[in-house]
Amino acid sequence: MNDHDSAISPQLYARLGGVLYLVIIVAGGLGEVFVRDGLIVIGDATATAHGILAASSIWRMGIAGDLLQHLCDVGLALVLYVLLRPVHRNIALLALLLDVVAMSVFVANKLNLLLPLFLLDDVKYLAAFTPEQLQALSYVAIRAHAYGFGIGLIFFGGECIVLGWLIFHSGYLPKFLGLLMPIAGVCYMVNSFALILAPELAHAIFPAILLPCLVAELSLCLWLMIKGVSVPAWNERVRAMQAGRA
Repeated sequence: MNDHDSAISPQLYARLGGVLYLVIIVAGGLGEVFVRDGLIVIGDATATAHGILAASSIWRMGIAGDLLQHLCDVGLALVLYVLLRPVHRNIALLALLLDVVAMSVFVANKLNLLLPLFLLDDVKYLAAFTPEQLQALSYVAIRAHAYGFGIGLIFFGGECIVLGWLIFHSGYLPKFLGLLMPIAGVCYMVNSFALILAPELAHAIFPAILLPCLVAELSLCLWLMIKGVSVPAWNERVRAMQAGRA
């Protein structure tokens, strides 16, 4: 850890991480629940297309909110790496790399949400397709987004498991958070693999299987924002890490 990192209070990192996490949770919830769930009609491409066309600005705002969420996640990943690096540098780096993979999938996947806007646009080069074909293609793109999101959650679930291990062994964050995060990670992974391997099972367990994820992530968010870390214990970890590298 360099001198600049040591000069900045870990509480500042923790508070910043908590705020970023809250933005991520709120933006993600708004995009999923109030935008997509409100406009997508499951199994009905025509109704979904009409809903998107009637509220295209809301659909675009949902995409923008998702991108803001992922932008904040980059900052949160760095904050968590700095906070948890004193526990084990390489394992903290593993969590960071898993986050990079997950966020790369999430961001690229937003193209699937932009595709319906292109396909449903009233432009001449789409005249080769019937309205029904364009509506069907738009719905396929939306379905692809759901699966792409699930793929990203596999790597994010892995990150949650690694973060849980680091938190549990940190000594400056509560152990119950270190137990909740791996549970969330396993739930994310089970949900995603079920979506790929057994879609009917995925429909049966969703959204209940994601409840532990919400509890774990919201708990970590609020703890970082309100309580932060035990500064003496964090400083002790930093000194031990620096002594080991001396």
